[in-house]
Amino acid sequence: MDLEITVEQLKQQLSSANPPLLLDVREQWEFDTANIQSSKLMPMGEIPSRAHQELDEEQHILVLCHHGARSLSVAAWLRQQGFDQAQSVAGGIDAWSRSIDPTVPRY
Repeated sequence: MDLEITVEQLKQQLSSANPPLLLDVREQWEFDTANIQSSKLMPMGEIPSRAHQELDEEQHILVLCHHGARSLSVAAWLRQQGFDQAQSVAGGIDAWSRSIDPTVPRY
């Protein structure tokens, strides 16, 4: 399984019968500015203390941030922790706004 997926793949997976968990690792203010409705907010700094309590190691987890750097780092860390199905969304919510849903604000 690749470490990254595209926003087009994200759109397809979110509309599937068994959608993955969309984990948004941006800060609260960023999430309040622009988000994808079904996502779960867990800021990057809180991942180490919350991941094993709130996430399922068996679940497919797609990690989202602003441009894709934080999400790539978090997805790699999650994989090291045994979350083998963690993937980062390349380009982040900015790419989602540009390519998939222009109603999501860019910042």
